[in-house]
Amino acid sequence: MSGGADKRTVYERARLGERVGYGEHPALLVVDLQVGFTAPELSPVAGELGAVIAAANRLLGAARAAGAPAYFTVIAYDPQCPDDAGLWPRKGPYLRTLTVGGDLVRLDPRVERHPSDLLLVKKYASAFFGTHLAALLAARGIDTVMVTGCTTSGCVRATVVDALGYGFRPIVPREAVGDRADEPHEASLFDIDAKYGDVVSLEEALAYLARLRSVGRAAGDAAARGRVGEAAAPTAPGVKRASKS
Repeated sequence: MSGGADKRTVYERARLGERVGYGEHPALLVVDLQVGFTAPELSPVAGELGAVIAAANRLLGAARAAGAPAYFTVIAYDPQCPDDAGLWPRKGPYLRTLTVGGDLVRLDPRVERHPSDLLLVKKYASAFFGTHLAALLAARGIDTVMVTGCTTSGCVRATVVDALGYGFRPIVPREAVGDRADEPHEASLFDIDAKYGDVVSLEEALAYLARLRSVGRAAGDAAARGRVGEAAAPTAPGVKRASKS
């Protein structure tokens, strides 16, 4: 134990909280922004997450502009198969209300998912556990996962821990994750930032995606100029230009 020392002093002395940093090929994960977690009037396990959804939508727009893919998750169980939920409902019985095809499993209508954005159904906290998310990211050469959604202390944190374990750089925009209560939210952000990923501001995350968009546009312009220059290059008399197969 720290003997009452300030937690930041303890963590700084241990050199916890270093940066994993950003890679060059990000993906955006939107974790469990389903009605069962975003509509308190319909579900007792939901929280007020309107601001989180708005922040996630801003990141979705920026990610698409930068050419980064987005993946969504929801939790859903087969109501005809009690074993589908495993042991988790022993800790939270209301999880059993998240049934396949039910309203509580639908994404919140405020979330701006495109039909081409893959939606993964999971049974436990992490977006990686029991899904093929890691394989999908690896196949696309992803090196950075920007994690948004809910809850910070549950599925977001578990996803960040697994992302690091699979070799991806976890980035958590603070305004784009949320929880049912402030204390577990803040404690989890502190813990994530200390040991598993980088907790950043929404504006920093947006700026990162904007830089990638600029780099991609510059590379495209350079490639286009190269093609034009090749087409316009003079050919010496009597020499035929090589044809492309």
